[in-house]
Amino acid sequence: MSYLKFDKNQLVNLEYSLMREILHTNRAGSYCCTTLSGCNTRKYHGLLVCPNNLLDGGKHVLLSSLDATIIQHGAEFNLGIHKYSGDFYEPRGHKYIRDFDIETIPITTYRVGGVILTMERVLVEEAEQVLIRYTLVDAHSETKLRFKPFLAFRNVHTLSHSNLYANSKYREVPKGVAFQLYDGYPSLNMQFSKNTEYVHNPDWYYNIEYMKDRTRGYDYLEDLFVPGYFETDIKKGESIVFSASTSEARPEELKKLFTREVNNKTPRDSFFGCLRNSAEQFVVKMPSFTDIQAGYPWYNGRINQTFVALPGLSLALNNPDLVSRIIDTNVSRLKNGLFPRKWGRHGSDYDSVDSPLWFFWTVQNLVDDLGGKKAVWKKYKPAFTEILEAFKKGTDFNIGMMENGLINAYTPGIALTWMNAYSDGFPVTPRYGSPVEVNALWYNAVCFALELASEAKDKAFIKEWGELPEHIAASFISTFWSEEKGYLGDCCFQGTCDWTIRPNQVIAAALYYSPLSKEMKKSVLSLAKKDLLTPRGLRTLSPENERYMGSYEGNEQQREEAIHQGSIFPWLIGFFIEGYLKIHKRGGLAFTKTIMEGFEEEMTQHCIGTISEVYNGNPPHTGKGSVSQAWNIGEILRAYHLIDTYESENQN
Repeated sequence: MSYLKFDKNQLVNLEYSLMREILHTNRAGSYCCTTLSGCNTRKYHGLLVCPNNLLDGGKHVLLSSLDATIIQHGAEFNLGIHKYSGDFYEPRGHKYIRDFDIETIPITTYRVGGVILTMERVLVEEAEQVLIRYTLVDAHSETKLRFKPFLAFRNVHTLSHSNLYANSKYREVPKGVAFQLYDGYPSLNMQFSKNTEYVHNPDWYYNIEYMKDRTRGYDYLEDLFVPGYFETDIKKGESIVFSASTSEARPEELKKLFTREVNNKTPRDSFFGCLRNSAEQFVVKMPSFTDIQAGYPWYNGRINQTFVALPGLSLALNNPDLVSRIIDTNVSRLKNGLFPRKWGRHGSDYDSVDSPLWFFWTVQNLVDDLGGKKAVWKKYKPAFTEILEAFKKGTDFNIGMMENGLINAYTPGIALTWMNAYSDGFPVTPRYGSPVEVNALWYNAVCFALELASEAKDKAFIKEWGELPEHIAASFISTFWSEEKGYLGDCCFQGTCDWTIRPNQVIAAALYYSPLSKEMKKSVLSLAKKDLLTPRGLRTLSPENERYMGSYEGNEQQREEAIHQGSIFPWLIGFFIEGYLKIHKRGGLAFTKTIMEGFEEEMTQHCIGTISEVYNGNPPHTGKGSVSQAWNIGEILRAYHLIDTYESENQN
């Protein structure tokens, strides 16, 4: 019996199936994403979505969907489903779904009278190719299958509309045809493992509606190009493999390729199996770099999120060389002691004060995997010293150390921390001045660098930086700690502290090198437990605050205003668990295990087998934002590792 269970009686219920999404990636920037029913509800959905460096470097939907039709005795039963304007679905193939399984790859079972047909999908690793296998499990009469492809050929952030410029001409390829709708795109080769008849009948399907985009306040109506259809006989027990790829496939090898790819997949046969499978999907291996995709379906890379995610993801990837390549990729982007906020073809502004300090934390957590302290110091000392010197002397965006040893970051109109949402062009939570987690990370970075330098006997570095930690710690306590309130200020600027209850202080309580006393840490975590903790992570703002927004809903501006004013970020749970176990040790195991059970419940909800970007602050804490986010998976994995470590130590 599969670990992930679905209510078979609900599979034909669109309220059930449309809310559950399926994602798989090729570890090279391409992905396949749709809903359990097969009905695309976002412009980001598609069966083959690939990067296009010939145009804008962004991801582009090539094959939006593929409708399969069962034909018996002249009767046709279309298994596809599309939503059109006016809450109209056509065809309504979801009504034939009888079972769904996703332990290894998604398998949908359809039943039409005496016909039972299964459909399985897999994305070929490091290739821009999706394979779909159809197997006729049972049939009592001659059966034909018809396949109708819906083509988009557009950036994921845009929509296609009928036009006279689309090239409807095709060229024949082995056991299929190829289309290149517009210049600047690769050809989409659609091929089968057996001979099929292709009937060219180009047409546009108008006003296909994406309900999720409509809810999010975006344009949501699209016209898709259908060039024609394929048709072939199929016998009971026979399997047919369909391939859509930017390169010509060898039809005679498609069945073997499908089996090979399935065998290489990590099964979702447990909670850890789901997390590991999800972790692997964030890896992006390109000719010039190896990195982490921040989230799917619309994110590229976010450097601070990569650094936060990597220690946890490494537990699932179990590949120190791969992890090292990811770190080195990002170190190559360092400039003036700062990392870019994100990576992409057109680069990014370096408006991120926390990314360089997260870099220290990442290496700190992975030091053994990277060859030990001496090897790490030898390799990364240039990067470490560049960052420390830049922060000490001052660098871009008015980021620099003040006389009291704390870091100040102030550029009007720019949000420099991870809380970087904007509304009407202005930061929602600007956090100008000295953010609490930035200065906690600064203290940890200096202490860790000194630890490495001491191991390597680097006397010059120790002499220059050795006295700074004590100065930073004293200033940190006097600036951020309130004995009366019993917690830390979130951000201090020109002598005034913002005492809004946010989760950033939890990071300060969890770091290996923390300026806080044990009692201070305990007080901070108690407050977070009372005001911020939920079954999906920590809220970004206490519900007691008048600015609290418990729902991440509405148009883009409304969502930006809400995301850091009460929405839940699962990645923060890693620091809460770490801090809590450091304080309570064995006594904290039962409670922390209970917290983590909330994430296991999510495995069959928003996006199957993974964790969404954010969750509503109010119950029932519905998943929102991107359907799968790297730092959430990473920190949940790390939290489980911390729990296992404490449990093992207690048993010994």
